[in-house]
Amino acid sequence: MTEISPWLKTYWTLFPGEGHVLDLACGGGRHSRFLSEKGFAVTAVDIDIEVVVSLKLSNVNVVAADLEQQAWPFLEDAFDGILVTNYLWRPLFPNLKKSLKKDGVLIYETFAVGNEQYGRPRNPDFLLKNDELKEEFSEFDILAFEEGYREYPSPSVRQAVVARK
Repeated sequence: MTEISPWLKTYWTLFPGEGHVLDLACGGGRHSRFLSEKGFAVTAVDIDIEVVVSLKLSNVNVVAADLEQQAWPFLEDAFDGILVTNYLWRPLFPNLKKSLKKDGVLIYETFAVGNEQYGRPRNPDFLLKNDELKEEFSEFDILAFEEGYREYPSPSVRQAVVARK
C-alpha cells in the first residue's frame, strides 16, 4: 500500500507545526515521507526498516525495534504527535500516552471488529472493539472519532481517533 491514509490526509494539520512526530509501525514509510514533506521531524519505527531506510528521507530518523518483544525505546514527552495506522498492540497504549507531549496530538486508525468478513486481520486480538480507541484515550480531548465500514482504499471495518493530550 502506497496511498496516504485518508484519515491522516484529513487531520495531519492538527499536529503541532513543524513538531516531532512518531510514525509507529511505519512499514514502507509512506506516512513518514508525507509528514517529512510537510515539514515535520519524523521518527519512523518498525521491526523491518529496510524499505524505509532505502527511501533516504530527510528529517526522518529510522529506528528498528520489535515493539512487541522489546522495551519501549522512547522517552516520556518525546513527541508532539504520534501516528499509528493499520497496527494494534494494546500493551503499547500506556507508552503512547506517556511519550506524547502535553498538547500533542495522536492520530490512530486501524481495523475493528467486523473486518474479518473483508480480509485480514481476522484475529480478534488485532481488531478493535466498539468504541475502544475513544475509551482508551478518554483522558485526552477527542477531536474526531469514526467507526464502521469503509469502501476506500479497500472494503474494511475500521476505527479511528484524533485526540489531544
